[in-house]
Amino acid sequence: MRQRDVPDRPAVPPAADGAAFDRPRVAATESAGRFDCGIRTVSIAEAELDEALDKIARDLGTEAIGFLLVFFSAGYDAAALAAGLGERLPGVPVAGCSTAGEISDLGIADRGAVAIAFPKDGFDVVSGLIPEVSRLGVDRGSEAVARLKGELARRCPDAKPGQTFAVSLIDGLCNREEALVSAVDWALGDIPLVGGSAGDELTFSGTTLLHGGSVHRDAAILMLVRTDHPFTVFRSDNFEPTSRKLVVTGSDPERRIVHELNAEVAAWEYADLVGLDPATLTPLGFASHPMIVRVGGEHFCRSLRNTNPDGSLTFFCAIDDGVVLTVAKPVDLVASTERTLDGLDAELGGTDFILGFDCILRRLDAQNRQVLHQVADLYRRHHVFGFNTYGEQFRTMHLNQTFTGVALGRRQS
Repeated sequence: MRQRDVPDRPAVPPAADGAAFDRPRVAATESAGRFDCGIRTVSIAEAELDEALDKIARDLGTEAIGFLLVFFSAGYDAAALAAGLGERLPGVPVAGCSTAGEISDLGIADRGAVAIAFPKDGFDVVSGLIPEVSRLGVDRGSEAVARLKGELARRCPDAKPGQTFAVSLIDGLCNREEALVSAVDWALGDIPLVGGSAGDELTFSGTTLLHGGSVHRDAAILMLVRTDHPFTVFRSDNFEPTSRKLVVTGSDPERRIVHELNAEVAAWEYADLVGLDPATLTPLGFASHPMIVRVGGEHFCRSLRNTNPDGSLTFFCAIDDGVVLTVAKPVDLVASTERTLDGLDAELGGTDFILGFDCILRRLDAQNRQVLHQVADLYRRHHVFGFNTYGEQFRTMHLNQTFTGVALGRRQS
């Protein structure tokens, strides 16, 4: 290990958590929307649980809903939310998860919920729960896909190829997204997969999923959505590689913890290479100095989650000894996101609705660069609804610091 000019290494903070992210508080706000494809939305920010539930029930009702997605603040009592939805919207199938922030026509908000109602006309949605993903075997993921494919085929015997996409919601602290996505995507075949890992507002204490009227942890939800409307799946990021490299020389892959980088204490080496103070590493610093790996000719982010008292680093994605990490340089977040959204609009001949999964580190980076309001304006203009995640899924990959989703166009006559 090479010698340092500084004789003593500073203590590393026990965690770089949500305390570093000062979210402004605003009065409770709400909005309801309806789109040409028939999807209806209800958005609530800074609201108490009963207030949010009453708003969802009042604006949606039950008559035309085929399936309801709900993304909600980790500050809500998830069991009370599930019970409240069941009481107010009887007979409506519901799936959802806790978030690190909600995305809607209110912008990028907190301490609220986003409800997305898929209509019975033009959509058929089937869903299933995959429990105990921390002990997931490949066969179990494939079996879940097979069951849902069979259910959808019985419901839609005349469905044509290219009319179905898959959505995953995964416990954001299970550390098993890669294995799950690999098993599920293989079984899906030509059905494209997008999704997000549930968050808990950067507390890293526990994320929650809702399915079948119950609360679940260490689990994943998989949905197959058949639709008459044109759609395309996408991913977008805003970084490019530099010449600075870090090699993982000591790790605990099961827990996604790296103890050493370049044979040095991980937090010290990372901070030294990117020019940060290792004693004050926070999510804002991680977001501004991402690390990437090269896979199949493309670069994918391997984002840091937090530091640990011993100077090790916990990641949001799989990591192992020998992995070569490249420090990346962020490029213009607003411009890159706008190019992606404008491209979707051109491809579909007009975007009607976007279900989006946006990494919490992109949000932190946007806030740090004082462009969060510009990103929120882009999302509003292009009808993006979704949540800030602890990781994103796109086809075969589990990703970080990326914006993924599915864009819907208007039904073709």
